[in-house]
Amino acid sequence: MTAVVADRIESAAQAYSVAAQLASEFADGAAARDLGRELPFAEVDRLAASGLLAITVPAAFGGADLPPSAVAEVVRILAVADPNIAQIPHSHFVYLNLLRLAGTADQQARYFGQVLAGARIANAQSERGTATVADIATTVRPVGDRFRIDGVKFYCTGSLFADLLAVLTRLDDPESRSGLPAGEYIAYLPADTPGVRIIDDWNGIGQRTTGSGTIEFAEVAVEPTQLIARSAAVHAPTGYGAYAQLLHAAIDTGIARGALSTATEFVRTSSRPWFESGVDRAIDDPLLIQRFGELSVAVTAAEATLTAAGVAVDAAVSATESVAAASLAVATAKVLADRAANEVSAALFEVGGTRSAAADLNLHHFWRNARTHTLHDPVRWKYQHIGRALLHDTTPPLHGVI
Repeated sequence: MTAVVADRIESAAQAYSVAAQLASEFADGAAARDLGRELPFAEVDRLAASGLLAITVPAAFGGADLPPSAVAEVVRILAVADPNIAQIPHSHFVYLNLLRLAGTADQQARYFGQVLAGARIANAQSERGTATVADIATTVRPVGDRFRIDGVKFYCTGSLFADLLAVLTRLDDPESRSGLPAGEYIAYLPADTPGVRIIDDWNGIGQRTTGSGTIEFAEVAVEPTQLIARSAAVHAPTGYGAYAQLLHAAIDTGIARGALSTATEFVRTSSRPWFESGVDRAIDDPLLIQRFGELSVAVTAAEATLTAAGVAVDAAVSATESVAAASLAVATAKVLADRAANEVSAALFEVGGTRSAAADLNLHHFWRNARTHTLHDPVRWKYQHIGRALLHDTTPPLHGVI
């Protein structure tokens, strides 16, 4: 499945240019793919071959070493065109960051090298049936000189397109036979590892073509060199959670801009004026003009706040700024992105009129994608983190929700 990378990307400007070119291609047919739930295998191949998935590989391993802000902008550009495709590499970048923060030199050389060659990483993290999203039932336990993984994961975004799976596990070793400290570990497994079963059963109302199904792990053999302790990334001030949340905000911000652009084009070309407006064209209706102004402000504010959050995360991961400040900046960006994505994607029908509700147009894919993706973690807790920081000088959680 690994794609052959055509060229190395060496700068943020080059990454944005490549992303914009791909977005132009991906936008054509995005609504149709969503309507028919046609998984974008060819498009993900193009994304991998473009070199964009390798832009965060550290310079020491031959990569461009681009900062979080550059990754967020690439994701935002792609999300304007097709938020399904934009979400697919989210975990890829998150687990490359974990590898950078917590992997050994040998692990970094191996997996960064594979990514430079075109490999894609997907997550196997979330689970159903646990008390909270933070509780992990999937275990990794020592068996001889190796380990074994057993469990079931849900919402494994990108897994149908992946070469490697980043599997979140809990060490089950009460007698300390492995010599490893208790806690959570990420296992980097080839997607075709025996005992791994990837199931295409995602049935969410939105993000329908993200390949976010179930993965079953039944007595999966794991080498010690495939395991990375998660604590070094999530229980230290590394900016790991803020980075992951920044990319989620980028997806939502892109959805908002895509919905606004589509609404603008639809009203220009297909909408009729309301008879009480006294105008011949919908675009001359003063109430519509007012509403578009309001929607534009919402989207522009989300974009500006995303940019500011990206700068804050860059500073945090380079140890020049407070991780808490970065987390609060990302929380603010997440609130505005959530608000813009849901408001603008719903308002598309308000401004477009009855014609915009035609099922074959599938303009509702913006709203369904926004509504589904923004459920990932509730913005009401972002307000809590911001308010507590102001009133009690309380720092937000290090790990975030990813």
